[in-house]
Amino acid sequence: MIAPADFQHRLFQWFDRHGRKHLPWQQAISPYRVWVSEIMLQQTQVNTVIPYFERFMDRFPTVESLAEAPEDAVLQHWSGLGYYARARNLHKAAQQLVAEHDGRFPDSVDALAALPGIGRSTAGAIASISMGITAPILDGNVKRVLTRLHAVEGWPGLPKVADQLWQIAERFTPAERTGDYTQAMMDLGATLCTRSKPACGICPFMDVCQARIQGRQAEFPQSKAKKALPERATWMLMLQTGDEILLYKRPQKGIWGGLWSFPEFTTIGDLDARLALDGLRVASRQDWQPFRHTFSHYHLDIHPVRVELERRPEIVGEGSLMAGRPMEGTGQVWYNRRLIQELGLAAPVRKLIDQLLQEIP
Repeated sequence: MIAPADFQHRLFQWFDRHGRKHLPWQQAISPYRVWVSEIMLQQTQVNTVIPYFERFMDRFPTVESLAEAPEDAVLQHWSGLGYYARARNLHKAAQQLVAEHDGRFPDSVDALAALPGIGRSTAGAIASISMGITAPILDGNVKRVLTRLHAVEGWPGLPKVADQLWQIAERFTPAERTGDYTQAMMDLGATLCTRSKPACGICPFMDVCQARIQGRQAEFPQSKAKKALPERATWMLMLQTGDEILLYKRPQKGIWGGLWSFPEFTTIGDLDARLALDGLRVASRQDWQPFRHTFSHYHLDIHPVRVELERRPEIVGEGSLMAGRPMEGTGQVWYNRRLIQELGLAAPVRKLIDQLLQEIP
């Protein structure tokens, strides 16, 4: 096994020559910018994150501006990144930072990890990169590097395996240049020690990497046993009258939490029954081509149904029109099409709205 000092020396030599140093969040480094980038980079590729990060910083340049913003504005700037709980926790944490810390980030890993949506690894990244605090990280890239380097058996999501990796990460994290070390480890995993086809031939650790020596690079990190994803279906009712479209705000918990969506039904029969029950005067109806949206834990087959009404019905309080939908939101609103793009919308819903707006004269 390579000694920590030797590992650090090789890593810094590689990073100083080949590391990424021009990413947007690496400029004007601050705890706020590092935090936002780290949250966005969870489950998302760098190239996807860059334009989102730049737009987010333009709209919310400080933790105070993020804390003061309406949730809809935050979700609208997150729309398309997925895993929307990240955005809601980002908003909550900003409000907590302003309320309890005068808008300043605490300078300890434990205090950072106590904020909504910030785990140990993200806290370590914020502390090391923006504050120079010696703190290990263990994101997906680092897990891949360490499991291959030491041929760590088992799925990293298991507590026993995670504990072993944290011990290795702590032992290898230096007291000096800790921010560069954190960035270098992430870069090594993202650019050389990639998930498929790692560039072992130019890796600074090719002679000591146990996975390469054993010819087992593709086996690490080991995966969780896969199960076939279940399939579900939903019928989305795109109810329109003139320039207005009916939307409702989804519950905070569950998929697309806090975002605006169409009323949903579990069967086409439920949708038809609801239209008849509410006595809506239908001018035209189109059943659009269904499509599939895949979440981490199931496939969702979306069946869009466009219905244009002769006139707009009134909505009297929550739970009247479309009260039979299976997922209750916090309210229903007829939105003018010119205002819809300002809302927080899930990617499939935005796709349908874009198509719908093209068809409205």
